[in-house]
Amino acid sequence: MSTQPPRPPVRHRSADPLTMEVVGLIGDVVARFHADYEEAAAGHALTGPQARLLSLLALEPTPMRKLAQRLKCEPSNVTGIVDRLESRGLVERRPDSADRRVKLAAATDEGLRVARDLREGLHFAREPLAGLSADERSALRDLLRRMLDA
Repeated sequence: MSTQPPRPPVRHRSADPLTMEVVGLIGDVVARFHADYEEAAAGHALTGPQARLLSLLALEPTPMRKLAQRLKCEPSNVTGIVDRLESRGLVERRPDSADRRVKLAAATDEGLRVARDLREGLHFAREPLAGLSADERSALRDLLRRMLDA
């Protein structure tokens, strides 16, 4: 039985004040976005997780397991959320044409309408962005993509 020597602790560069300010601002933006999203969801008698799942399904029908991965939760939680949305006529289950063992969750027409209303109800993100020029919005988009790809 071989043992490997312990790894040295990972050393991170200490962040400069500007980086720490940006990190704090990103946290504030995320918190305000979540609060706005929760408010928009409540306007449709939805919980935040229900609204997020419905928004994902508005993009495309998705296997239940993949929804759990995207929402970072257990598949059983997704089943419960889909059950509640299905009972309201916002979501339906369909067999996957590529693999009939797999169930896809899909937004109904009413679910697509509610998902659109949710997006349009997100004022925090839209209103400040509208005050930026197209070049500023493009630069912000590109920087956020770069951060996410890092």
